[in-house]
Amino acid sequence: MMKQKAPELLALFIFIMFFSLASFSCNNNGISPVDDLDVQIGQMLMIGFRGFSIDPGNPIVYDLTQNHIGGVVLYDKDVTTNSFERNIKSPEQLKALVASVKKYSSIPLLVAIDQEGGMVNRLKTNYGFPPSVSEQYLGNINNPDTTKKYADVTASTLEDMGINVNLAPVIDLNVNPDNPVIGKLGRSFSADANIVTNNAEEMIRVFHQHKVLATLKHFPGHGSSQTDSHLGFTDVTNTWSRIELQPYVNLINSGNADLIMTAHIFNAHLDPEYPATLSKHIITGILRDSLKYNGVIISDDMQMKAITDYFGLETAILNSINAGVDILLFSNNSVYDPQIATKAVQIIKKLISERKISRARIYESYSRIMNLKRKIE
Repeated sequence: MMKQKAPELLALFIFIMFFSLASFSCNNNGISPVDDLDVQIGQMLMIGFRGFSIDPGNPIVYDLTQNHIGGVVLYDKDVTTNSFERNIKSPEQLKALVASVKKYSSIPLLVAIDQEGGMVNRLKTNYGFPPSVSEQYLGNINNPDTTKKYADVTASTLEDMGINVNLAPVIDLNVNPDNPVIGKLGRSFSADANIVTNNAEEMIRVFHQHKVLATLKHFPGHGSSQTDSHLGFTDVTNTWSRIELQPYVNLINSGNADLIMTAHIFNAHLDPEYPATLSKHIITGILRDSLKYNGVIISDDMQMKAITDYFGLETAILNSINAGVDILLFSNNSVYDPQIATKAVQIIKKLISERKISRARIYESYSRIMNLKRKIE
């Protein structure tokens, strides 16, 4: 009797397993957790591109359809050409651009922008967008109603444009007001960790009401730097202190961290060899293990000179992924390389074949990214 039932039991087992896998791989928002390796790798890339509109010949279309990239980032200025011929010239144009980019992606797409306000402001009034203020302005007032008012203007504008990720707020402490890339640009709420936390929490709460994801930056703290990591090596060994971690501790514990962006700063006390973006000691050791953050980590632009002047592309990709970074951001702006996504995909696949990056590590990031995307669907 047992021998006669064995084929029936085997068939039942196969049916159950097939049904379970099919259920796991499909859901109402089109996100599939069991996609192949090419898709998993592609979802780890966020790429900048040129064009007020896109046609099938634009390199970003290949990246979306063939490289399966998980996100794009938008700019108003093209740094390499020193012109404002990039992605943004009016609300109507931008809305149409975002809609067309999304149509080329079979998986919900992260569409990101640096709309901090003040001097870091891609949606300028001369393009037809509402005015913005800096985080320093909001921190000086330190009034939740004021922060809410301006955050609502930003978030509702982004929502209307179809942009679902703001690469803000900056939660660096303004411990060095002469910092050329943070303090002098008014990008920090305050030197007081509580003021930073409170204003960031209010801003994030408003963003979420408009289905906009927030990005905390720049981990583990860029506020004490004396140089700009866009331009080269940035050493904070003698200026950084652990108080710069406090806003991250507060916002992680309160559940207000959608994404966290790394800084390309070097601190020999935290890692004697690598800047934070490439450091397992900092990204996994501090952010993942000590601060218990298990959300998405996105790199700052991998084409900034603090990385490119000191590390080759393969080394930078290898170290950042093994450090614990989930999304590699290539803004394609300080330099422009229409093949950067293809190069990154090929390098990652090579490193996997050489067993320098594990497939489990890729799937770990992919799973985090897919969970994040469910928040905006």
